[in-house]
Amino acid sequence: MDVVGLGWAGTRTERAPELARFYQDVLGLRCVHTEPGFWVFELPDGRHVEVFGADYPGKSHFDSGPVVGFAVRDLEQAVQQLRDAGVELLGEPGPTWQHFRGPDGNVYEVVSA
Repeated sequence: MDVVGLGWAGTRTERAPELARFYQDVLGLRCVHTEPGFWVFELPDGRHVEVFGADYPGKSHFDSGPVVGFAVRDLEQAVQQLRDAGVELLGEPGPTWQHFRGPDGNVYEVVSA
């Protein structure tokens, strides 16, 4: 697997509005998308940090804290390597990502670089 850097981070939390305000007002991140219970902030390098409210659909597997995405050159190959290693894949893959559970029990993802 060819990991080239961190590619994404997301947090599901009961205090999503507070975290979104912190990202915007304290960290100075630019909000580029919002909908009920979901915020997307863009970092200067174009990568994203996302905040999910506790009731936001489809992210219930984000149950262990912030989720970090490892940017990879070849997503399909990376997912196959995870499968071959017996890693638990979580949810359906997205067009540019796949979530998985690490050996520490936390959720991570691989994301297209």
